[in-house]
Amino acid sequence: MDAIPCVMFYNNNMPKELNPKETTRAVAYELWLQAPNPMVTFFKTMDVTNLVKMSQKKKLKFNMLLDYCIGKAASQVKEFYVLPVGNKLMQYDTLAVNTIVKNKNGEVSSCDILFTPDLRKFNQDYLTYIAQVATTCQGRDLSADSMVIGTSAIIDTEIDGAVGMNSGIFNNPFLIWGRYRKKFFRYYLPISFQFHHTQMDGAHAGKFLATLQNEIDSLK
Repeated sequence: MDAIPCVMFYNNNMPKELNPKETTRAVAYELWLQAPNPMVTFFKTMDVTNLVKMSQKKKLKFNMLLDYCIGKAASQVKEFYVLPVGNKLMQYDTLAVNTIVKNKNGEVSSCDILFTPDLRKFNQDYLTYIAQVATTCQGRDLSADSMVIGTSAIIDTEIDGAVGMNSGIFNNPFLIWGRYRKKFFRYYLPISFQFHHTQMDGAHAGKFLATLQNEIDSLK
């Protein structure tokens, strides 16, 4: 029986350990948890025209809008709520999106933002916490309570993709992108998406990326 719950956004319960054999990830847990390299990376070019126009028109940060769409798409794929942590399979009730912030010392710090389907609230939290992290140079970590989706924007250059490292410690899904590109009247952004095979299969990752494109296109 599938032990993964329906999507919930405002449950303050702590994550709980699952018995892998009682979940849909039982086979993947046996096959991939101890694999030398259990991380898989997909590459996809996204049409981000709607986000670029919305960012310019509404004076909203492009990366904030993309982070919001990532959280929105992930919330529709139940596999994102389960993550291998050490030798355990943990179930979460909430998602957070991580962003890398350039701090006042010119270095980078990590900032987790709890995902909420309310775009205004997400934007407010995003601006508040990245400013806080930039000023204090202290990272904001929500991984004890939420399944965190990592992101990294390399905005100084255009890149075709990137493969993240397999640390053996952090198994969280991770997205990397560079500068978007203009072709005729549209804007495109190559994105790499890395995930742990115990957490999801290629079909789930493909569903997430397709849903992400849909969220980008439909955001208002």
